[in-house]
Formats: sequence, structure tokens, C-alpha cells
Amino acid sequence: MTCGECLKNPPPFARVIAPWHYRFPVDRMIHHYKDSGQRAFAKPLLKGLEQHLRSALTDHPHWQPDLLIPSPMHPSRRRARGFNQASDITEHLARELNLPWSPDMTARTRKTGSQRGLDRQQRLTNLAGTITVVRNPPARVAIVDDVVTTGATVRLLAHALKKAGTHEVQVWALARTPG
Repeated sequence: MTCGECLKNPPPFARVIAPWHYRFPVDRMIHHYKDSGQRAFAKPLLKGLEQHLRSALTDHPHWQPDLLIPSPMHPSRRRARGFNQASDITEHLARELNLPWSPDMTARTRKTGSQRGLDRQQRLTNLAGTITVVRNPPARVAIVDDVVTTGATVRLLAHALKKAGTHEVQVWALARTPG
């Protein structure tokens, strides 16, 4: 199903595959995983995403990407948090779905403030000029993240990947905000 924002302003990615809406109890599970490092909360979400993707790729084998790319995190944020949840999710999916992944195809070039509580335009402004593609990407990639809220991060990342030569970008996430 195409969201209202995507109808008004088509995104640079082909699809978002996310099995859950970001609301209770999923929002709490992701919060405990991401902000408190309680990885046990991610296990059922990862398993569900994996099953959802297996089904989608079985029904649509042409959706299989050449490479999985985690949404990049600035090194200082990664040090503060202790891990990059998008890399954790990507590594799990790559292993379970037997797909290649690259933790360093893209990078955050400068630290930004938190995206939490910002609307789409504020997020785009906050992220402007922060994402770079480090190497030539393959033709088809899937960006992996924990949550797609306004889509600002994945839009900027997809634009950068397409500018670098990717033909098709899709987004895989645990959850997305309803809308």
C-alpha cells in the first residue's frame, strides 16, 4: 500500500518492507533494544522481519537485492550507544537470508542532533549533507533500518545511492509509523 506522502512526493526507493507499525508494543520493544541495549527485545522482531522478507522474496524473487546496506550512524553516536542497531539488523538478515551486506558502503559525515520529535522537513534539514556513499554501489540495494518514521533518512540515503549508480533501492525495516 502506498502512503499519502509517497503519493504526493514519490520517494527515490521502490518499496518499504516493514512488518509492523511503530506503535505499542513494538515501539517499546525497539526503544528497549535501541536506547537501552537490551538486545533480547529485538529477537522476536528480527525473526518476524526475516519471515516477512522470506515470504516477500519468494513471491517476488526479482526484489532480491545485490547488497544490504545499514543506515549509517555517526561514529560518535555509535560509541555512545555501543552499537549500531541498523548494522545489527542487517548482519542478522544477511546471515539468515544468505545475502551480502556492507557495513561501510555509506557513512555519516557529520554528527547531527537527534531526529526524535522532528517533523519530516526538520529531519531533512537536520540530515542535509550528512550522508556519503564511500564506494560504487551495486545496481540493486536494500537499505536496512530499525524504524521508518518520516522517511527523511532513507530518502536522503536512497538519493545518494542512486546518484552513485544504484538503479533500484528498497527499504527494509522492523517497523514504520502508520500513515
